[in-house]
Amino acid sequence: MGNRRTYEPNHEDPVRGYADTAMEFPRLLALLLIVLEWTRPGLPSPLRPICDLRVLNHFIKEARDAEVAMKSCREGCSLSEPVTVPQTRVDFDVWEKKNALEQAQDVQSGLWLLQQAFGFFQTSVTNAALHSHIDNSIRNLFSISAVLRSLNIQEYTPSASAAELEGTWRVSSATDLLQVHVNFLRGKVRLLLLDAQACQQDLS
Repeated sequence: MGNRRTYEPNHEDPVRGYADTAMEFPRLLALLLIVLEWTRPGLPSPLRPICDLRVLNHFIKEARDAEVAMKSCREGCSLSEPVTVPQTRVDFDVWEKKNALEQAQDVQSGLWLLQQAFGFFQTSVTNAALHSHIDNSIRNLFSISAVLRSLNIQEYTPSASAAELEGTWRVSSATDLLQVHVNFLRGKVRLLLLDAQACQQDLS
């Protein structure tokens, strides 16, 4: 506790088809496990797919892929105006003083902000390749929110506007937005899942 650490997308191409299928697998797996949990209340131990962090790690990998694609994008891939995003730096002293509800609201506010930012980014981009990564990132953010619900983490949507939320900042470049996306998943989202009581039991 003494030291503070910081955590700072004609002919069909068969390779592309395989890649698309591989990208869909984690979302389908998460959805299947969520449905099984909801439809089988008699299970002695509820299924908790995200406690196996391979699903989250795949979402992080896809976020990094979008970031790499952005760096090679030359045209039609910029933000038309700044967007509000969550802070990704984690002060562990502050984080550990928050209760589970406060931590969940922190993460869910960040996911909501990223959904809003990517939705705006989606309308700004004309580059087809990058557009595919943005669509994928939006789907992943909604998938993460669904998995949090499956872990009985109370759903939360900020009542204030994005500009009024605490712990936010504005980015004016698409590169910064995509970097925030990666860092938020690697930082606060991962911490919330590891700190959850159910996950602590499963990972012990």
